[in-house]
Amino acid sequence: MTMPRMLPPFMLLVLLAGCQSSPSSQASVTDTQADTGTAGAKDGSSPVESRGDADMPADFPTWLARFRRDASAEGISEATLARALDGVRYRPRVIELDRSQPEFVRPIWEYLDTAVSATRVSNGRERLATHRDTAQRMEQRFGVPGEVIVAIWGIESNYGDNFGDFSTLESLATLAYDGRRRDFARGELLAALRILDQGDIAPERMVGSWAGAMGHTQFIPSSFEAYAVDGDGDGRRDIWGSIPDVMASTANYLARANWRQGEPWGVEVRLPQAFDYSQTELANRRASRDWAAQGVGSVTSEPLPGFEAASIIAPAGARGPAFLVGPNYRSILRYNNATSYALAVGTLADRVAGRQGIVQRWPRDEQPLMRRQVRDMQEALNARGFEVGVPDGIMGPNTRRGLRAYQRSIGVTPDGFATLSLLERLQR
Repeated sequence: MTMPRMLPPFMLLVLLAGCQSSPSSQASVTDTQADTGTAGAKDGSSPVESRGDADMPADFPTWLARFRRDASAEGISEATLARALDGVRYRPRVIELDRSQPEFVRPIWEYLDTAVSATRVSNGRERLATHRDTAQRMEQRFGVPGEVIVAIWGIESNYGDNFGDFSTLESLATLAYDGRRRDFARGELLAALRILDQGDIAPERMVGSWAGAMGHTQFIPSSFEAYAVDGDGDGRRDIWGSIPDVMASTANYLARANWRQGEPWGVEVRLPQAFDYSQTELANRRASRDWAAQGVGSVTSEPLPGFEAASIIAPAGARGPAFLVGPNYRSILRYNNATSYALAVGTLADRVAGRQGIVQRWPRDEQPLMRRQVRDMQEALNARGFEVGVPDGIMGPNTRRGLRAYQRSIGVTPDGFATLSLLERLQR
């Protein structure tokens, strides 16, 4: 998804619709498998579509006029304000999307099926080959491999095929007037005006997702201000039309999020039979050699990467794949703080570079829980004395901890993976 000016590119979309955190400090986020692939979904009206006045709240023009005066007082030129805000409309579809909270959460294997599909891998290899010289320059400059930049590009906008067709100005004005996080959206709208004032982009080309994330790799305006880079030397930062600018800006973001040159994001591992799954939390970090001493080994039988602070994650519990992840995985999480997203970026980068994908099978026979079912599970755990906090429908660390305690009490592998069969047993 700043505070101050340190929000990640996708932060607005996630703050308004899910989860993410900044490079400088982790925000409070969920650990659900966020459905974040191809962020700029073309959902709703085109920004150039004409709408009748009936769609506009009566006091929106008054609000916009007051905001315009405030923006002028903060130094935005009158010429920019006229070009950017004259004719800006309230967009009801943006508010519909802002307030929609889908009940169903896709299981991680379905998310990865799309995010790391054969077509996306093939297209990623093609894009990397086409822009290899640019990617190599960015790797030399920022230390981030080209395949990682391309993977983020692919997942955020399907390599630019779908970065959204909402007017960023209209989306942010609508959210600042009527959204769930109005102050945040107002700050992003001011940042968008500063970008226009600097001449990086014209107002009509400033398009992206309904939540204000822009361009090929979905920067929000404050992230653009902080991390966007002129990669082609034309004096402008154009993440909509210049691939060198897109690659440079994405690499700069990851570099600022403490990317470590020469290290992998992680590796798929096999866990020993009696492995303690309470250790599978990102906050639990140990050196690779310590994990190896417990019997953790890579699926390829090669030595584990030499991480000094690595975590084990098992997103689908004991029946699914497990991964040893290091600092670069956590850097990807700064872009979008969802396990599924970071794993998709790492896996897609590996596949684009010609490396192996995920080997172990996912438990595709398991039925994922809907959000209301997660709330039901949390309530049942609390009722049985396995305290997980206030039921909120989110599988966070506290809920997994309580679920593991319950699993241990009934003699099943305490992996903290919520299933329908566990819920039904709890309710009985």
